[in-house]
Amino acid sequence: MPSFCVNRNAQSNGDHEVHDLSSTQGCLPTASTRIDLGFYSSCVGAVTAAKRYYSQVNGCARCAGACHTT
Repeated sequence: MPSFCVNRNAQSNGDHEVHDLSSTQGCLPTASTRIDLGFYSSCVGAVTAAKRYYSQVNGCARCAGACHTT
């Protein structure tokens, strides 16, 4: 089961991106800007968990594409 994080830094559109920590796509935020979300069977649960921290959340297009909406 993959482990996910959310980036503390928002993208230019205001989204805080959720990332799969096992990604090798070169898209992970630095360790100091991550909030660990834990293990989920898919990015859907991780995005829900990230919404406890931020109201505007999106999946990373490269490593959580199933949850990327914009």
